[in-house]
Amino acid sequence: MAITRRQLLQSSASAALSPALTAALGSAAGISAIIPANAQSASGPESEPAWRHGLSLFGEVKYPADFKRFDYVNPDAPKGGVARMISIGTFDNFNIAVMGVKGSIAPAAIMVFETLMTRSQDEIATEYGLLAESAAHPDDFAFVIYRLRKEARWHDGKPVTPEDVIFSLETLKKNSPAYSSYYRHVSKAEKTGERDVRFTFDGPGNRELPTIVGELPVLPRHWWEGADSEGRKRDVTATTLEKPVGSGPYRIKEFVAGRSIVMERVKDYWGANLATQIGQNNFDELRYEFFRDNTVALEAFKADQADWISENSAKQWATAYDFPAVGEKRVVKEEFPVNDSGRMQAFAINLRREQFKDARLRRAFNYAFDFEEMNKQLFYGQYKRIDSYFYGTELASSGLPEGQELQILDTVRDKVPSEVFTQPYTNPVGGNPEAVRGNLREAMKLLKDAGFEIRDHKLVNAAGKPVTVEILAQDPSAERIALFYKPSLERIGVTASVRVVDDAQYENRLRAFDFDMIIDQWGESLSPGNEQREFWGSQAADVSGARNTIGIKNPAVDALIDKVIFAKDRAELVAATRALDRVLLWNFYVVPQFSYPFSRYARWDRFSHADPLPKYGRSGLPTLWWYDAEKAAKIGKRS
Repeated sequence: MAITRRQLLQSSASAALSPALTAALGSAAGISAIIPANAQSASGPESEPAWRHGLSLFGEVKYPADFKRFDYVNPDAPKGGVARMISIGTFDNFNIAVMGVKGSIAPAAIMVFETLMTRSQDEIATEYGLLAESAAHPDDFAFVIYRLRKEARWHDGKPVTPEDVIFSLETLKKNSPAYSSYYRHVSKAEKTGERDVRFTFDGPGNRELPTIVGELPVLPRHWWEGADSEGRKRDVTATTLEKPVGSGPYRIKEFVAGRSIVMERVKDYWGANLATQIGQNNFDELRYEFFRDNTVALEAFKADQADWISENSAKQWATAYDFPAVGEKRVVKEEFPVNDSGRMQAFAINLRREQFKDARLRRAFNYAFDFEEMNKQLFYGQYKRIDSYFYGTELASSGLPEGQELQILDTVRDKVPSEVFTQPYTNPVGGNPEAVRGNLREAMKLLKDAGFEIRDHKLVNAAGKPVTVEILAQDPSAERIALFYKPSLERIGVTASVRVVDDAQYENRLRAFDFDMIIDQWGESLSPGNEQREFWGSQAADVSGARNTIGIKNPAVDALIDKVIFAKDRAELVAATRALDRVLLWNFYVVPQFSYPFSRYARWDRFSHADPLPKYGRSGLPTLWWYDAEKAAKIGKRS
């Protein structure tokens, strides 16, 4: 599966499926798509916009209209075999329309559906036709028209129609806070030809809208408006474990609710010979086994009950892969560079709690966090401290603002902390007793200035109410991090606790905003845009299921998000994003944690891939790999 920025909206589900899907890639404000030399005029006068086989927001598309395949695939990759994958968590839903709002989505369900366009993994923010064969938009980006492929078919053989596309947009906007925010500027979708759908926007100038419309997952209207095997009318607003009809190269073959899913390759898949699909989707079956605990999952992998495992624990990676199969080279450990996105991972503070409304308290929490000691004790020194909401990209702010970035910040000068203009943002540095004591002194000074004081060894506010914090965790790895942080908070008088709950309770508490602090992460595209409203915008702060878990309601942040979305070129986009980054950082909404520039994988050596893998594709698993019978024979049969 190509990584698109719609995965930002599906991050929790995608994380369980494959780290390749948690990446935050896709379209954003930047340079307009280049019209191919052989572009045809849209039906009508020559003033109508030209049809394009691909859209790019950074410049000219790499592949011409008649390209045969992506450069990074093996067109002769054998089809067949089984890949057994591991997912962490559980599921009770296949309906992506209510994903993040109701139930726990099965990550593999996302694979059933296709989008109008699909991303190439050796270009930044460039997409080519999938369900749609071409797109057309005017120079002012006021609308876009997508033309569906006449051969596009659902798994039941019915054609994909403009009515399906319109139904999908309306359904997702109505039922999903994430998609509602993402497509808020799409005011109307209408059928304008036998295979044409026109999306009209609420105003011109939003350069990324034509492309992000191409990321719309298309649902079968006829299936959702029909009845199930027992004659009951389907309800697109409810969770379901009925196997959905899709249009993609895989469909659900069988499953055990909450425990396993088997995806089978669709042998008569309509798009198998498309240039964007050649050499991909090679396995006959993808089997996903669900585990609640990473440690148990690793034991299953070691026993050859799974072929691949993604390792997110530095400790596990350093110490737990010393079993015989590794030494015998039957199991391969490999790290894949993450070039496709940046991210913020942090202790996220719930601003809806009254005690957290004072930024000085939030900043004191950062002074109490000794990352350097945590990195040494828990992570074998493998991590770097995150100091930007766009960490790992050119979009990260640094030094003092200048040039266009300063001009943008001047427009909100009276609404942001003065330090934005006078001090480069840096995290406190610990790692030794003297540094830690100095940081704790700074924390106590901030707390005193904010009206807090210590009484009977407890931090209390001006009314004498103790400051209490529960860090809500979802799994043992998060608990381990939170427990390390807990004593540091207690040293500044905070009554701190850590609570681990199961997946269902965790999701329910997040949707109800019933938490003090959580560990959260936001994947960031190399070209951010409309999804920033979903992350930090005021309109998303009180919407259940939205990604603004912090609850930010800040007019300066809203204004800067608009600057990002409506940037006229790449330079302005970078400047606006860095300005937004500074304001987010200096409001101390989170206590930043750490990052690692690689995805870690171990696998039983039964598989191959084209070499090299695409720069922005990470591991490329499972889309670009295939079952290698010769390798498999050398390492023996599966357990």
